[in-house]
Amino acid sequence: MSLDLKAWMQPHLDRVEQALSAGIAAESPAALGQAMRYAVLDGGKRLRPLLVLATAEAVGDASSHPAALNAACAIELIHAYSLVHDDMPCMDNDVLRRGKPTVHVQFGEAQALLAGDALQTLAFEFLTPLDGSVPAAVQAACVGLLARASGYQGMAGGQAIDLASVGQRLTEDQLRQMHRLKTGALLLCSVQMGAACVPGVSAPVQAALQRFGEALGLAFQVVDDVLDVTADSATLGKTAGKDEAADKPTYVALMGLEAAKAYADALAQQAMQALADTGLPESRLAALRALTAMVVERNN
Repeated sequence: MSLDLKAWMQPHLDRVEQALSAGIAAESPAALGQAMRYAVLDGGKRLRPLLVLATAEAVGDASSHPAALNAACAIELIHAYSLVHDDMPCMDNDVLRRGKPTVHVQFGEAQALLAGDALQTLAFEFLTPLDGSVPAAVQAACVGLLARASGYQGMAGGQAIDLASVGQRLTEDQLRQMHRLKTGALLLCSVQMGAACVPGVSAPVQAALQRFGEALGLAFQVVDDVLDVTADSATLGKTAGKDEAADKPTYVALMGLEAAKAYADALAQQAMQALADTGLPESRLAALRALTAMVVERNN
């Protein structure tokens, strides 16, 4: 089923942006909120929150429920904090993110570190509202999913492997495991939290959605590796060619450019098949299918 993705995305993006802006007050101790807002607002593809909302729609048309919007904001806050920390001199030492100076360049290293810390904890505040709008069981499920995806068995662990692998040539299995944690864990979590916002999703549907999230997460990283060598910094909104310059293991380095492109396409097909395996109506899967195509066809 065809979908006008831009028309579908815009109202969802507007809701996420408004909720994030309302949730990060500019008035805060020592202007910490300004650094947090700089890191989060007015930039980024918002793929992860869109995946939360699209999945909630697919399994139960619940994307308008507070639980789904809160989960969408929470995953974006975790993603934003990870970028703030990854860009710092002690890690990737990057000066450009989302087309503007990185947070530590703009606000200093100490403020960037604190902004990342505060964004991480704010994510869990979003998942646990005090107004009774989200059932306790849904809160607990989403908190558990996000904690595991962002911690040492997920994103943080993947970043540790990435830093430890500079200058090394990883096998395909090792590279896949690194990216399954570093990048894929949050993308999979986006899908899982979207489903968790709708109680009663069957085990077979959840299993198929997990396969979808895993394939999509890896496809995203493969495309990222391709874009690092084929796009310029202005298009990417971040420094192009930095992986090769830092001698990091990538799919392009391992496979070659054309093989990496073909692998991304194959992973996208796996993701599409997993969606079909859910057995959900095609009309409800249209947004997830369109987002999958966007991941593979994107230029930044």
